[in-house]
Amino acid sequence: MNRPANPLAPRRALPEKARQVKAWVRELHGLGEDVVVSVTELACRDDGCPEVETVIGIMRAGQKVETLRIHRSLAEVLREDLPAPAAKARPS
Repeated sequence: MNRPANPLAPRRALPEKARQVKAWVRELHGLGEDVVVSVTELACRDDGCPEVETVIGIMRAGQKVETLRIHRSLAEVLREDLPAPAAKARPS
């Protein structure tokens, strides 16, 4: 019996590429080991979006998850595709 495909499941496992992207995110955002970085390839349902996208979650304790979306498959993601960290507001 064939099981239906999960459209949100990753297309293929790329553990080395996922580790590389996580390292780039940690470096770019200055993240310590206490911050969880998740890298997932998902089907994209938005208009104008390619078939798959890479979604990166940055999870800091006590804060909302920061989500970065790159409209490329995980295999195609380059360091230059990662957005720079948002500037934090300074108290006046």
